[in-house]
Amino acid sequence: MSRNAISWAAIVSLAMFIGTLPANAQMRQGVAELMPGVPTGYLTDDQKLDSVALLPAPPGSGSASAEFDQQMHDRAAALRGTARWDLAIRDASLASEDAIGAFECAAGIDISRTETPRLYQLIQRVMVDTGTSTDGAKRRYQALRPFVVNGETMCTPDEDAELRADGSYPSGHTALGWGAALVLAEVIPERAEIIISRGRSFGESRMICNVHWQSDILAGRFMAAATVAKLHSVSEFREDVNIARQEVLKAKEGAAKPSPDCAAEDRALSLTLPGAL
Repeated sequence: MSRNAISWAAIVSLAMFIGTLPANAQMRQGVAELMPGVPTGYLTDDQKLDSVALLPAPPGSGSASAEFDQQMHDRAAALRGTARWDLAIRDASLASEDAIGAFECAAGIDISRTETPRLYQLIQRVMVDTGTSTDGAKRRYQALRPFVVNGETMCTPDEDAELRADGSYPSGHTALGWGAALVLAEVIPERAEIIISRGRSFGESRMICNVHWQSDILAGRFMAAATVAKLHSVSEFREDVNIARQEVLKAKEGAAKPSPDCAAEDRALSLTLPGAL
């Protein structure tokens, strides 16, 4: 077969695939809500992974891992009061618009209920599945957070009581952001590197905020990656990923640009956390 024939076949196949998608993709109907505006995840209770079975216990006192956690805490403390600290404060919000909005600059488009509704809902549901994937280990270990141990400031003092009552290990916040980044990278593969980098910095913000240790971050990423792998067994998830890809193509053709100040975000992210894993 000639090169032109191959190209034409690919174009025809793509056109046939696009023809099977909704002309104007909307959020999937009939999805239950955890609270108004927040849908349930894709995984049923019996499909969810057991974080207690999959993760080791958090670092013990005096261990090499605990010492490294403290070293990373000290390095993160040097970023307090900087633009990176301010970004960490913004990354702390898990309101859907804020958590998803944290990835708009990396994605290069406006991810919203109006511009990309299926992508928005997809990421919401992935964040639920990955963010809750750490719950079992959190309850089992009830590890103390850095600000509780060291008595220093943290970036969201209004959440002090809530965070004290919630185990540090593993980081659900990190899992939520890493899961979102992995799936966004699937949907927009040409921007995978910058999206994955933003997913990493989203988790590192928790160290900078003084609410998580490095070991919490690593365990959160692990649970997110495992959960995203599990999500690929769910046909509804796979279908939504394909629909979201078509939404992104249309968003790129239109004027759906990121809403945050991406230049300011880039400047903040240039202040890196040395030695972070």
